[in-house]
Amino acid sequence: MKKAFAVFLLLAVCLVFSCSEKKADSVYIGAVYPLTGTQAYAGIECRDGAVLAIEELNAAGGLLDKKLVLLAEDDEGDAAKTVNAFTKLTAKGKVSFILGSCTSAATQAMSTLAQSDKILQISPTATNINVTKSGDYIFRACFIDPFQGIVGADFVYETLGSRRAAILYDAGADYNTDLADAFKKRYNELGVQVVADETYLSGDADFNAQITRIKAANPDVIYLPNYYFDVAIQSKQIRDQGMTIPIVGADGWDGILESAGDEILNSYWSSGFASDTTDPLGMAFVKTYQTRFIKPASQYSALGYDAMKLVIDGIKAAGSFDPTAVKDAMAKLSGTYVTGNIRFDENRNPIKGAAIMEIVKKDGKLVNQYKTTVNPK
Repeated sequence: MKKAFAVFLLLAVCLVFSCSEKKADSVYIGAVYPLTGTQAYAGIECRDGAVLAIEELNAAGGLLDKKLVLLAEDDEGDAAKTVNAFTKLTAKGKVSFILGSCTSAATQAMSTLAQSDKILQISPTATNINVTKSGDYIFRACFIDPFQGIVGADFVYETLGSRRAAILYDAGADYNTDLADAFKKRYNELGVQVVADETYLSGDADFNAQITRIKAANPDVIYLPNYYFDVAIQSKQIRDQGMTIPIVGADGWDGILESAGDEILNSYWSSGFASDTTDPLGMAFVKTYQTRFIKPASQYSALGYDAMKLVIDGIKAAGSFDPTAVKDAMAKLSGTYVTGNIRFDENRNPIKGAAIMEIVKKDGKLVNQYKTTVNPK
């Protein structure tokens, strides 16, 4: 009996030791994304990009003798739920690194907490300029809203030859208004005129009154710094009123091809990544992502991948998983990533270019085709 008990005790000790070793071999990375709701496309793509980066790392032997594990929570794009997800990951999951969120409001809802708790946070796609102002533990992988607005104005002026732009945007959303303000400021600096400045509120579905006023102003281009689900409706109503002029937007358009028809032709939008890139690193990512997830890579998946790679490179440079050491090392990074050459400014915003995508039809299907790159000036 004593012998049997001794064997049992030995097995129990070994089991506990084995579990401890297994746990010690892993480092958990938290992630908060909108995995359901209207922003789910972006969230799922960002998550899958991060998953791919971790899988590649682990297959190559891990990081500092550890394997990385992603713990993803759904915030549904809601700020209150973002805070709940952050608390769950940091208090219960004990994570020191957080990826997310995708929208600026949700990201900012937890950035103050991350700074206070010394949790390194990096958003793949939150473009609002205030996101990183919470402190030096907060980073992003995407360009900021003012830059996109400037890019839009420079593109329509220099490439499309616009001299009379109109604009329609959601006046109740920071993303849309920040882009609109930056576009208008830059366009006026170029010495040309915004002839129609129209707004709407989230949830609106009839834009015909605004479009009628826009048409009467006789613009040569319309700027729609809105999310794809609104743009799909707006572009149809614009074309239904007989306006064939170019329509231009920003990265919130990603996903438009699944929502709109031929009315979205003769349109352009600024993106953090061109899936038809000829850059070898980008091409390799597109191929690997397609194989792994059986779907095409998007700017969201590429930015999700790069956000995770930046954390990985920060850990490598620091030689440690200590978030304070890693954030100091990340701030000094400068290198080539899937979405371009990245280095951080003093506010931990990446200095990088924006790809301009044109929506065209190939073999009977709408596709996003790389047009040009607009770099910071």
